Amino acid sequence: MSSFDGKTYWIIGASEGLGRALAEVLSRQGAHLILSARNIDRLAEICAILPNAQAVPCDVTDLDSVRRAAVEAGEVDGLVYNAGAYEPMRSADWDTEAVLAMTDVNYTGALRVLGETVRRFVRAGRGDITLIGSLSGYRGLPAAVGYAGSKAALISLAETMRFDLVGTGVTVRIVNPGFIKTRLTEKNSFRMPMLMSPEDAAERVVKAMSRRRFRADFPAPFSWVIRLLDYLPDWLVYRGK
Repeated sequence: MSSFDGKTYWIIGASEGLGRALAEVLSRQGAHLILSARNIDRLAEICAILPNAQAVPCDVTDLDSVRRAAVEAGEVDGLVYNAGAYEPMRSADWDTEAVLAMTDVNYTGALRVLGETVRRFVRAGRGDITLIGSLSGYRGLPAAVGYAGSKAALISLAETMRFDLVGTGVTVRIVNPGFIKTRLTEKNSFRMPMLMSPEDAAERVVKAMSRRRFRADFPAPFSWVIRLLDYLPDWLVYRGK
């Protein structure tokens, strides 16, 4: 019996890619699933093949939609925020609407969902929150206007919540993957080191969820290289820039 057997997890951003793969892994481990995304047809398709899965459509950019979904989801043991938006963009090609759209899904959407769930977990004295960030959130990177900043904000949010919720029975963790082969990364024209399949990434996320450790970064050694950049002097990082 796994640590997920019989527990109910609400996965936001479950219609494809990592979210769908994560639903499949948790289902195999006996979890009951509430699956949310904007695409109702894809949710129905997943729920048709997974036992104990329920579709609850939700648009994280719409507070009323989030509130309705939270009511329909009911009491859950854990939340996984995996909703994500990405457009490669350099600063010289600034597109304000695209930047705001990424921020609204990647970060502000998480605030809306957490606003409907955190206090519920605290009142119950238990709960498990997993926020899916990105290694790009650790450092400003080329062509990542909107995306890297919103993921950095999500990491900071997780760090604050981890401090604040000590002793409440609520566990908060941040999981930062590298490149995953999805419709989002198909937009990239550059080489993506250590590109993972959604299935491989999902196994790593579930492994992180089975522990109380706060942070999980993968894959190594790519994650080590990204974190190392924080310790390099600016003159070296931006040399010739």
